[in-house]
Amino acid sequence: MESVVQGSFQAPNGVEDQFDMEEGSMEMAPAGATITPVDEHVTPTPETNFGALFKEEMKPCRKKPKEYSKWGIAVLAYQTLGVVYGDLGTSPLYVYPTIQIDSPQEEDFLGILSLIFWTLTMIGLVKYVFIVLQANDHGDGGTFAIYSLLCQHANIGQNAGEQLQKHESDVLLSFHGRSRQSRTKRFLESSVFWPKVLLFVVLLGTSMVIGDGVLTPAISVLSAVVGIQSAQPSFDQSKVVWVSLVILVGLFLLQRFGTSKVAFIFSPIMMAWFLTTPTIGVYNIVKYHPTVLKALSPHYIVIFFQRNKVNGWKMLQGAVLAITGAEAMFCDLSHFNKSSIQLAFSSFVYPSLILTYAGQTAYLIKNPGDISDAFYKSIPHAVYWPMFVVATLAAIVASQALISATFTIVKQSMALGCFPRVQIRHTSKDEEGQVYSPEINYLLMILCIAVVAGFKDGTQIGNAFGVAVIWVMLITTVLMTLVELIIWRLPWPIVLVFFTVFGTIEGVYMTAVLNKVPQGGWVPFAIAAVFLVIMSSWNYGRQRKIHYEMNNKMSVHSLQDLISNSEVQRVKGICFFYSDLVHGIPPIIPHYIRNVQTLHQILIFSTIRYLPIRTVLPEERFLVGRVGFKGAYRCVARYGYMDVINLKGSEFKDQVLQQLQAYLQSEDQNNLSFVQRSSVRLVNESGRVNHNGVPNQAQLNLEDIHDLNLAAQHESVYVLGRTMLECGPSTGYLDRIVVNKIYRFLKMICRPAVQALRIPSANFLEVGIYYEL
Repeated sequence: MESVVQGSFQAPNGVEDQFDMEEGSMEMAPAGATITPVDEHVTPTPETNFGALFKEEMKPCRKKPKEYSKWGIAVLAYQTLGVVYGDLGTSPLYVYPTIQIDSPQEEDFLGILSLIFWTLTMIGLVKYVFIVLQANDHGDGGTFAIYSLLCQHANIGQNAGEQLQKHESDVLLSFHGRSRQSRTKRFLESSVFWPKVLLFVVLLGTSMVIGDGVLTPAISVLSAVVGIQSAQPSFDQSKVVWVSLVILVGLFLLQRFGTSKVAFIFSPIMMAWFLTTPTIGVYNIVKYHPTVLKALSPHYIVIFFQRNKVNGWKMLQGAVLAITGAEAMFCDLSHFNKSSIQLAFSSFVYPSLILTYAGQTAYLIKNPGDISDAFYKSIPHAVYWPMFVVATLAAIVASQALISATFTIVKQSMALGCFPRVQIRHTSKDEEGQVYSPEINYLLMILCIAVVAGFKDGTQIGNAFGVAVIWVMLITTVLMTLVELIIWRLPWPIVLVFFTVFGTIEGVYMTAVLNKVPQGGWVPFAIAAVFLVIMSSWNYGRQRKIHYEMNNKMSVHSLQDLISNSEVQRVKGICFFYSDLVHGIPPIIPHYIRNVQTLHQILIFSTIRYLPIRTVLPEERFLVGRVGFKGAYRCVARYGYMDVINLKGSEFKDQVLQQLQAYLQSEDQNNLSFVQRSSVRLVNESGRVNHNGVPNQAQLNLEDIHDLNLAAQHESVYVLGRTMLECGPSTGYLDRIVVNKIYRFLKMICRPAVQALRIPSANFLEVGIYYEL
């Protein structure tokens, strides 16, 4: 049995942090954790050299969020029109055409308008703008942002992998959330079943957002192009489909230029849309039915259901499309900021939509037979073709909201170990949340083309679209309820009101859209099922790999005996061994030594650990310490899910060596003040902690610092393991399918780790190893 040494240290905030150290692991010091960040333009001094600055592309955002003037917020609000609000803004193109009603009367149209108004108000304005946007993770939004926020405040992330399991040292990070105990938190932490359910719900919500990203471009572009048929009946549906496909291909090809450039192109289009459509709406109100705004009274909803009964419930599947795109306000939050999104919706988008729908309703009251093509029929003849051009361009823009959201949410889930590695490009130097993934972009394009070519009709796509939208919103309501209980600590009556009101509204809409599953509503479930299998299989395979390594890790004494073997040759330089294990020596190390019979003088067992937080500051990045014998060290580099890893060049290596030097210097009795200031945990060669915080004379090892400097003058080698997992006959059938088939296939086609970490190819060595589970 491995021995365990218990101890404690005094944290900077005075909180006592208990820890233990197994044989085969080490105690790590948060090197430089309390050092004041140096200015970008100041030349590092001996006092600050261990806090050397990262390259510009490696540096995460500052501790303080970027501040904007009122003018800056207004400019961002303008840009949100071209990225965030395209989908929501163009919903008047297809809401009324998807509502199927026989012989509609004035009361029916007034009831539909009242439904649209109160749905936009309650879900769009009250829920998302005033409540959900407050639950951002330091400016980042989306399903995984809420999940990571919950993982910071409760130890419930272990089901997503060892990386998300909460460690004592995590709470000292500047971007890590703080929380108090609550009944809900204690219940989730003590349960085995419910954290798994929560992870499944998060993965389902993420999969539905991706499905939303496929359906939004399809229905938006197809609904706009079909307007040609209103003026030119000879333009048949097959031509509409081909024109739509050409537009969609062009849209996805534009994505590589990045959000800011796309917004620069698209925002003027959406500005024109949000100005012209309410203007036409006011014209129709004055001309056809000046009192139509009386429908803002909710009693018209009651009259509507009294008249239509079950048919009224079925028509909700069309009315729900009025709120499509509201989820993009939260998913695209990292591309802008909270204030700009709130300003744009409250002062511009919301009133514009109300007037547009009111104008269509006023027209339909006098012309009920035109409901199947309400938007284009309600346009005055004199401005028909200019509005067709604006509508087509706006429909192209509408696709952007969920495409950008998909890029963001894939990056979040990938960083937290729930999605296979794909290429992520940061497209802006100023806004780190603006990302682009070529693989995901072209996958969305292929799926979108398949949907348009397969259905050829906006009505069935609309049925599918409504299902995806309402599922995402309902899952957000469930997660927000947990945020209110665990993080915000709101009184339970307030939480109950939130869940009851929005859960009821979205639940009623859910029952209506599920009725259309056979008529196209199955599509988002099919898309979500595929991505859910991908994400859950990838996550499960990684967990099995990490658990195997934890159960088969090597002790320090065994490794020391292996290295001391006379057949093992030592060469100059530094070798970085990468592993997912935060503690212990993984099986890849002895496997490498036995087969290569050569080892570098300095060994650094390195772990890249993604935390469920948005970013980790550079001065809090590393935990370093000894493994237990001369020349062997441990380094854990911590990153948030929005941080960028780049091991090219010497910056990363230099940063690690500087942190190790600072750690070794802190063992000097002459640097006692530094030890007290940075709260470094000190462990001697035998693995025992000095409880008085002062190292023994034997630990003062200037030779180690000299060896580090000498090794740094030679080329470094980065060793990664390429593991082959195999579930044996004794495991379950489902395990063999997931691990042996799905996970192995995903690992074969995903981006290699050397590319994801940007390791220099000339210094990279991959070692294959077989794990039988």
